[in-house]
Amino acid sequence: MASQDWADKDFYKILGLSKDASDADIKKAYRKLARKYHPDTNQGDATAEKTFKDVSEAYSVLSDAEDRQQYDAIRAMGGGARFSAGGTGAPGSGGFEDVFGGLFNGGGRGRGSQGFGGSGLPPEFADLFGGGGGFGGGFQQPTKGADRTASTSISFAGSIRGTTIGLREPNGDVIDVRIPAGIKDGQKVRVKGKGQPGTAGPGDLMVTVAVKPHEFFVRDGNNIRIHVPVTFPEAALGADISVPTLTGETVRLRVPAGTPSGRTLRVKGAGVKTAKEAGDLLVTIDVAVPQKLSKEAEEAVRAFAQATADGDPRSTLAAMARL
Repeated sequence: MASQDWADKDFYKILGLSKDASDADIKKAYRKLARKYHPDTNQGDATAEKTFKDVSEAYSVLSDAEDRQQYDAIRAMGGGARFSAGGTGAPGSGGFEDVFGGLFNGGGRGRGSQGFGGSGLPPEFADLFGGGGGFGGGFQQPTKGADRTASTSISFAGSIRGTTIGLREPNGDVIDVRIPAGIKDGQKVRVKGKGQPGTAGPGDLMVTVAVKPHEFFVRDGNNIRIHVPVTFPEAALGADISVPTLTGETVRLRVPAGTPSGRTLRVKGAGVKTAKEAGDLLVTIDVAVPQKLSKEAEEAVRAFAQATADGDPRSTLAAMARL
């Protein structure tokens, strides 16, 4: 490295480290600060540019065992010495541009072009900025890794209550995926940090969830639809009936007198519950027709038919069917 007065420069302080910092500590501190103050992310900011140069200068010395030893010796003497780590350069022969010429101008004689392979950055940090050579275009922004995709299927109950499933990687590792309550068929769940690696961190894992159908409950948005049979007397005279809900409990539902088969009644708030809302339970009434009648029941039905013989439910069909 070219000669430079460093008695008044505290490289440890610049990197936010103590004098007994390990090589790993130095590398970690440089990585963090270089990313924060890099010129490509602070264009037009002279202060950030100067800080980036100071950080790079500090790392160039402290990351080299021989340079660091000489620097520590100079600091221990309390100043007055000229630091030179260039091997052949005479004290005072070089300046600031000797250190950073390769980093910012594509040339230079010191570590900026030789020890760092012409990129101006240590090879272990080339992935931070793409290994480019100069300001403005030579460096690349750190990029996040690509997302990965996967798919899974869960039970209807798991979609309503929420669940956790395990996805096994090809290497045998298992990724836990938390499925939130209320998820819909075809929705995706994001698992952060489980995607492809990248210079700015890994991507995410996007899991598409298929929900198995239920034999009784049918989801319609956040509403739940069910069909409930009632007897003819219940439909004709009205009744209070019990209907099942998603929680396993039942609710009382009033069937108004004269309810026809196919009418849908609503139970507010008894549908799918999410963080934002609760759907309803939509109950479609099916009037059950008995397959067999006892003698007494048959006589009662005949009596009912005779009593209502003046009513014809098909009286308007001909008019409706006219072309």
